[in-house]
Amino acid sequence: MGWGQVDVIDDDLGRSGSGTVRPGFERLLGLLCDGHVGAVLSIEASRLARNGRDWHTLLEFCSVVGALLIDAEGIYDPAQMNDRLLLGMKGTISEMELASFRQRAQEAIKQKAKRGELFMRVPIGYVRSCDDRIEKDPDVRVRSAIERVFRKFAELGSARRLYFWLCEQCIDMPAVGSASSSERVAWQTPRYHSLLSLLQNPMYAGVYAYGRSKSKLRIEQGRKRVVRTHHRKPEDWSVMIADNHEGYIDWDLYCHNQELMAHNTNGRGSAVRGSVRSGGALLSGLLRCGHCGAKLIVQYPGPTSIRYQCPTRILSREHSSCVMFGGLGADQMVAEQVLRCLEPLGLHAALKALTIQCRRTCAETLMLQGVGARARIFSSRKG
Repeated sequence: MGWGQVDVIDDDLGRSGSGTVRPGFERLLGLLCDGHVGAVLSIEASRLARNGRDWHTLLEFCSVVGALLIDAEGIYDPAQMNDRLLLGMKGTISEMELASFRQRAQEAIKQKAKRGELFMRVPIGYVRSCDDRIEKDPDVRVRSAIERVFRKFAELGSARRLYFWLCEQCIDMPAVGSASSSERVAWQTPRYHSLLSLLQNPMYAGVYAYGRSKSKLRIEQGRKRVVRTHHRKPEDWSVMIADNHEGYIDWDLYCHNQELMAHNTNGRGSAVRGSVRSGGALLSGLLRCGHCGAKLIVQYPGPTSIRYQCPTRILSREHSSCVMFGGLGADQMVAEQVLRCLEPLGLHAALKALTIQCRRTCAETLMLQGVGARARIFSSRKG
C-alpha cells in the first residue's frame, strides 16, 4: 500500500498499562507527532492503549497527522466522524471490560482471604498440607534455625545485631530454593532484609493476615503511579485470623518485637527511644530536654564521666551542672532527681507509673547491653 518501512514496537510486552511508564507507546506517540507514521496496525485497535486517557490521545494524534488505525476487523480513519465514534466506543467498552474483570478477580481474592485459604507464598519454615493449610516444616534443621532467630533476637534486641551475630558465627539460614534447583530449601548466608522480613511476618505468630500493605495512587509527571504502603497497623489489616496455625512465637511476643524494632529506628528522631548503643549510660534515649522536648545526646568526655546535652539548645554556664554527671551512677542520679521532683506534687499515680517504667526500661536495657557490673546499680532496693 505504499509503505516501505515497517517498525515493530514490542517494548511494552509484559508491562502493565495501568499507570506504568510504557516506552513503546511513548515512542509511537512521538513518531506520530513527527509525521513519520502513516498507519498503525494491531491485532485489536482498542488494546493499543489500556486506559481512556491514552486511547483518546492516540485518536487525536492520528486525526491530526492523518494516520490510519488498522486491526483484524477493518481500517479506520480517526479523521472521519463515524470511524472516530466507533473507535471511541470500542475503547470505552474494552476499558469497562478490563475493569469488570479486575473487580471480579479482586473480590474473589478477598473472599478466599477471609476464609484463610489464600497463600501467595508459604514462608520458610512452613509447608502446605494436603487440605490446603499450612503446617510447620517437618525438617528439624529448618525449624531449629527459625527458633534460633527468635531466641537470639530476644537476647540481642536488634535485627542488625542479630544479622552481624549470624555472620560472625558463620550460620547459614534456610531460604526458598530456586526454580532450577530440585531442592525445596536452600541454605545460604543470611541477608539483613530476609531476617527483617522474617521477624515482621505475623504468620510465625500463628496469625493469618491479609492486607498488610495498601496501594495508593499518585500523580507523577502527568501519569498515575501505584505506590504500595507497608507496615500497616494490625487493626488496619483487611483480614486477621488468630490461632490459624501453629506458630513459632505467641502474639504478645510478636507485638513486643515489632515495638522494639520500631524504637530501634533512629531515623525517627525524638519520636522513638532509639537503638541500644555501646557506653555506660543506662538511660540513653529516654531522657528529654525540659525546654524543647528533644532527645538528649549522650557524650563521654572522660573515661568516668557522662554528659547529657540537648542538640537544639546551647545551655548556659549555670545549666552545666544539670547536664554533667560523673561516675557510673549518673543515670541513677537522674532517676532519683526526677522522682524527688514529682513526690512533693502529690502525683502518686504518676510517680508509681514512672517508677515502674524506669525499672522495666532499665531491666530491658541491662539485658540488651549485657551489662554485668552496672547491674548492681539498680539491683539494690534504693535503686
